[in-house]
Amino acid sequence: MAALPRLVCASSVVLVVWAGFCSAVCVEVPSETEAVQGRHMKLLCISCMKREEVTASTVVEWFYRPEGGKDEPIYEYRKTNHEFPSRFSGRLQWNGSKDMQDVSITVLNVTLNDSGIYTCNITREFEFEIHRPLFTSSRLIHLTVVEEAGEDFTSVISEIMMYILLVFLTLWLLIEMVYCYRKVSKAEEAAQENATDYLAIPSENKENCAVPVEE
Repeated sequence: MAALPRLVCASSVVLVVWAGFCSAVCVEVPSETEAVQGRHMKLLCISCMKREEVTASTVVEWFYRPEGGKDEPIYEYRKTNHEFPSRFSGRLQWNGSKDMQDVSITVLNVTLNDSGIYTCNITREFEFEIHRPLFTSSRLIHLTVVEEAGEDFTSVISEIMMYILLVFLTLWLLIEMVYCYRKVSKAEEAAQENATDYLAIPSENKENCAVPVEE
């Protein structure tokens, strides 16, 4: 079962190296919705800019709503980071990018009481020469906190398929080795038989077997 994490890590390294040679591309990926108690959880919020060459002022507001409760501000980015007094005090960390397309935050040491709905509001004011249009977008994250991480069914299937493939490749390699060994053995036996037959021929017949050389 430990082979899969190593395979995933190797794939991640390849992707990171590949990404380093390519131009940056913004993709709005949804956030994970399940966290494990006692671990860190990144609340992913990505808002891509269609006109990256245009300067824009970005304001980010994060809200949290418990089950059956109301939205309460927990974090804000307005040129500087600001954490509001809440149940998350001291447990929120800015995890966004410099270009302000990724405006995610991380909840440290997640507790069971952190389950609920998180809202990420992004407000952008683009600085054109003639006018300054304002655009807003919002992301909702329904987070559920569990005591222990459950086994991912997809990863289990992938690992089973990987082991089946390894067994198949091993059997195929063994069959190829046996086939090659038998082929080499038959060739050696044939060579020995030919040598034995040649030695059994009388000397005068060996001279007659020589192929004449044409001038």
